[in-house]
Amino acid sequence: MSPQSARLLFAATEQSADILYATRFFAPDPFIYLFYGGKSYVILSDLEVDRGRREAQVDEVIAYSELAAVARANLPSQGGKMSEANVLAFYLKKQGISQVEVPANFPLSFADILRHGRIEVRWIPDPFWPKREIKSAQEIQDLRSALRMTERAMERAFEVLRAAKIGKGGVLHWGNHQLTSEKLRTEIETCIVSQGGLASRTIVAGGQQAIDPHEQGSGPLCAHQLIILDIFPRHMASGYFGDMTRTVVRGHATDAQRHLWEICLEGQRRAFSQIRPRASGKTIQNDLKTFFAQNGYPTEQRAGRWTGFFHGAGHGLGLDLHEYPRFAATRFRANQVLTLEPGIYVPDLGGVRHEDVLLVTSTGSEFLTSLPKPLEL
Repeated sequence: MSPQSARLLFAATEQSADILYATRFFAPDPFIYLFYGGKSYVILSDLEVDRGRREAQVDEVIAYSELAAVARANLPSQGGKMSEANVLAFYLKKQGISQVEVPANFPLSFADILRHGRIEVRWIPDPFWPKREIKSAQEIQDLRSALRMTERAMERAFEVLRAAKIGKGGVLHWGNHQLTSEKLRTEIETCIVSQGGLASRTIVAGGQQAIDPHEQGSGPLCAHQLIILDIFPRHMASGYFGDMTRTVVRGHATDAQRHLWEICLEGQRRAFSQIRPRASGKTIQNDLKTFFAQNGYPTEQRAGRWTGFFHGAGHGLGLDLHEYPRFAATRFRANQVLTLEPGIYVPDLGGVRHEDVLLVTSTGSEFLTSLPKPLEL
């Protein structure tokens, strides 16, 4: 950045992990973040400014109302009606700043007003903060906490499935009612809330539903079918996500189901053994596809739908559920945290996905998740 340039964000922390990363300040409404001259600033409403001075991890907290009063006094032609972008343009010019760098998803209307105020707006491609890819010791601890919460929720799912009775037609019953995807999802998400987390669109998909990787699942769950459980909550105290998938059968797996499950697990182990600094994610992902194809599960289209392994092998994890690095587009570096989640999906047989979270170390990698992977419950 030049001396006349600043980094700018305008967002709420619920919608922007970048502004949360920069400030560690949770706010439900959009606010302004600036970085220039080696210092960081937030501009907050009167509603938030006092709390911001206590909590925001920045060099200075500025009251928006004070800036707005000065701007109105110096720009009477605005007629008293000034947006946050108008006020910011005035402030930037007073600081000698003529250019701002913003993320690709920066609000267009805000950018247009800045440009009208003769501030050059230049968007930069993701990642806006490249250092988010490399996790600090505190971030790794926050991720471990989110993952422990995820593991306890998965254990709750196992408890319910084990307690479920196999009824007529193989339909599972828990208590006096059918066990549905919706009911099991409620048990999982209640467990997460009780630990200070927030879950959204937890996947509980059995049988044919499980051949669509992001199918949430609905209706009665049945015995002797593969059930994908994918849990990805956010720890509300830190903002960091957990993510884990297990694939189970309540009852007895067929030989075909067991083979699918075991080949997928072997693929995960195979990929894990290759992850180390400077290793290519693309090479590892392609090796997974080849390994699955050699064992009877090619990635291809059949009758107009994809089968085999047709999604990424993993993704970065942090303040966003899916963040940089992109698995297949990176050469791994120490202290990156990623999921490793190979999946195989076969119509009329079912889907299997094994997902764990790993930390790239200086010599290889280590799993941050440790929950066992039972096939049969």
